[in-house]
Order: sequence, then structure tokens, then C-alpha cells
Amino acid sequence: MQDSSPRLSHLNHRGEVHMVEVGDRPATDRRAVAEGFIVIAAPVLESILSGTAAKGDVLAVARVAAIQAAKRTWELIPLCHPIALSGLEVRIEPADDGSGLRLEATARTTGPTGVEMEALTAVQVGLLTLYDMVKSADPAMTIGPVRLLRKEGGRHGVWESPTSGRA
Repeated sequence: MQDSSPRLSHLNHRGEVHMVEVGDRPATDRRAVAEGFIVIAAPVLESILSGTAAKGDVLAVARVAAIQAAKRTWELIPLCHPIALSGLEVRIEPADDGSGLRLEATARTTGPTGVEMEALTAVQVGLLTLYDMVKSADPAMTIGPVRLLRKEGGRHGVWESPTSGRA
């Protein structure tokens, strides 16, 4: 009976962890989009959106943190490759249900490996930064879900999340 489970690329033939060799892959345009949510008490959310939070422009700080995190993903996640990002867009907007904020990050590069981890790291750190900026006003904030929405490029082409809205 043959094992039909997917092969984990970060394990070698002996089952040992290793960094995947990507040097022989062609450079292609790659893009990944991820999203995440943070639930925030209504008065605190209003102070963020109106720019009156005690620590100032909370959204600007979170955007910068998300960008910085994406650029340093390879330092945080042990088996990630350093990637020269060609672009990173971070959008922060009220969640559709009004319960907090939705952060979306779109990472782009031309290279031999994808940018999913950069997009996901940007979202996570952006959300953590939002939490940090207003935690004294609402320590009960909840972060999540965070997920990959879409990736493009490479051997697998386009992949899109099969679900819509919040996971």
C-alpha cells in the first residue's frame, strides 16, 4: 500500500529537518495575500479609527510593523529563505461585522520561492502591534483568525482559499 499523504518539503529522505533547496527553480512573479482580525471593544475601536487613541496613530504604527515583519520573516521562521520583497501592501479597515479591525497584507516578489510566510507574518505582527498600542484600554482583545487567502506563481500556479469571509 502506497502512502498518499503529501510529502513535507522541509524533511529530507531520512526525515531530518532541512532548508529546501530553491536554487534550481526558475524565478517567477509571486504574490500572496493574507488576512487577520482583532476584536476590540467599541469605544477603543472608535478611538483608533478617529485617531484619538492615547498612543497616537495606531494604524500607521501597525502598518509599519507589518512591513518590517514581512522583511524579516526569514529571521523569525527558521526554515524560511531571505526574500527580496518587491512590494508589500498593508490595509487595515473595520471588520465587516463592526467588532474590530481586519488587516490584510499582500506580499510580492520575483524569485524561486513564494511569499506566503511574509504575508502571514506581516498580518500577525500587525495585529500584535494593534494589540500592544491599545492593550491598556482593552486587555480583552482577541486576535484571529489569521489565514492565507491567495497565492500566485511558481510550480503550483494560483491557489485561493476555498472559504470566503471569516474562517
